[in-house]
Amino acid sequence: MATMIKCPSCGSEFPLEEALNDELKENIEKEKQLLRKQMLDYKKQKEDEAQQKSEEFRKLQEQQETVFRQQLDNELKRQHVQLEELVRKKLSSDYENQLKTLQQSAEENEERLKEARKKELEYLQKEKALKNKEEELELQLQRQLIQEREHLKEQLLTEQAERMQVKDQEHQLRTRELEKQIEDQKKLVDEMKRKAEQGSMQLQGEVQELLLEELLQSTFPFDQVTEVGKGVRGADCIQVVRNHYGQEAGKIIYESKRTKEFALDWIEKLKADMRQLGADIAVIVTQAFPRDMDRFGEKDGVYICSFAEVRSVALLLRNGLLKIAETRKSGENKGDKMVMLYDYLTGHEFGEQWKAIREGFLNMKLSIQKERDAMERLWKAREKQLEKVLLNAAHIRGTVEGIAGADSVNLNLLDEGDAELLE
Repeated sequence: MATMIKCPSCGSEFPLEEALNDELKENIEKEKQLLRKQMLDYKKQKEDEAQQKSEEFRKLQEQQETVFRQQLDNELKRQHVQLEELVRKKLSSDYENQLKTLQQSAEENEERLKEARKKELEYLQKEKALKNKEEELELQLQRQLIQEREHLKEQLLTEQAERMQVKDQEHQLRTRELEKQIEDQKKLVDEMKRKAEQGSMQLQGEVQELLLEELLQSTFPFDQVTEVGKGVRGADCIQVVRNHYGQEAGKIIYESKRTKEFALDWIEKLKADMRQLGADIAVIVTQAFPRDMDRFGEKDGVYICSFAEVRSVALLLRNGLLKIAETRKSGENKGDKMVMLYDYLTGHEFGEQWKAIREGFLNMKLSIQKERDAMERLWKAREKQLEKVLLNAAHIRGTVEGIAGADSVNLNLLDEGDAELLE
C-alpha cells in the first residue's frame, strides 16, 4: 500500500514513492549534466593545450628555419665576396686552387644543406610523434570518461537498489506486524469460541462415550457392544468380539477420557477392570496423551489412542483376537484329525486312486521307451548307409588321385567345419 503525504503549500496528497522517484530522477539528471559539462570542459582544455603546443612548435620551427636561411645566405654571400676577391687577385695563378676551394666549399655547403634537411625531417617526425601522442591521450581520456560514466551508473543503480531494499524491508515488517495482529485476533476468537462451546466436563465425557459406542456398533455390527452404567465400577464400554459363526473370540474394554491432562492412574485402574471383567485387551480413548506419547501406542499393557484413531485401532485389535481364537480352535481337535488322516491313507479309496495314478505313469513310461527304441533302430540303419556312401566315395577319390597325380581334384563330401560339427 502506498504511503500518502500532503503538500504543505497546496494541500494536495500524493504517494511518497512518486515524490522520491522524481527527486531521485532529478538528482541523477543533475549529476549527468554536471558530468557532461566536466567532460566538455576537460576536452576543450586538452584541445586548447594541444593547439597552443602545436602553434608554439610551428613558430619555433619557422624561427629556426628563418635563422638557418639567413645564416646560409650570409655565409653564401660572404663566400661569394671572398671568391670574387680571390678571383680578382689571383685569377691567373691561383685558378686551380680557387676552383678546388670552391668545390670544397660547395661540398661543405651540400653537407650543411643535408644536415639542415635532416634536422627538418627530425622536426617533422617529432611533430608527428607529438600528434600521435595527443591522439593517444585523447583516446585514453575517452576511455577514462566511459569508465567513470559506467562506474557512476553502477553506483547510482546500487544506491537505488539499496533504497528499494530498505523500502521492501519496511513493507515486509509492516506486513508481518499486520499478520501478527490478525493471528492474535484469530487466537482470541478461537479461545472465546472454545469457551463459549465448552460445557461441563462430565457432559463432554458422556457425549464422547455415546459416540464411541455408536462408532463401535456401526463398524462391527456382529459384535456385542455393551455400555457400563453410571456409578458401576468398570470401564465405560465393553466390546465382545465374535467370528462369522457368531462364536465369542475375546473381549475389549474401552475407557473414554476428554480432559486436558492425562493421569497415569487411569492405566492401573483400567488394568484392574480388565482383570475383573475377564477382558483380553484394554484401550483408553483420550484427548490428551502422556508426555512421552503424541499418537497411538501401548503403555504398561494398555493401548492409548485418540478418538480419530479408535476405529483403526479397534479393527487391528479385533483381527488379532480373531486369529488367536482361530489358532486355539484348530489345536483343540488335533488328535481326532490325525486319526482321520491315518484312516484315509490306509483306506480302500486312497489305494484305488493311487493305483490309477501308478498305472498311468507306467503306460507313459513304456510308450516313451518304445518310441526311443524305434528311433535308435532307425538311426543305426541310416548310420550304416552313411558309412557305405563314405567308403565308396573314398575309393573313387583314391582312384582319381592315382590318375590325376599332382593335379588336385576336390572330391571331399564335407568341409573341415562340417566334419568338426559331425564329430
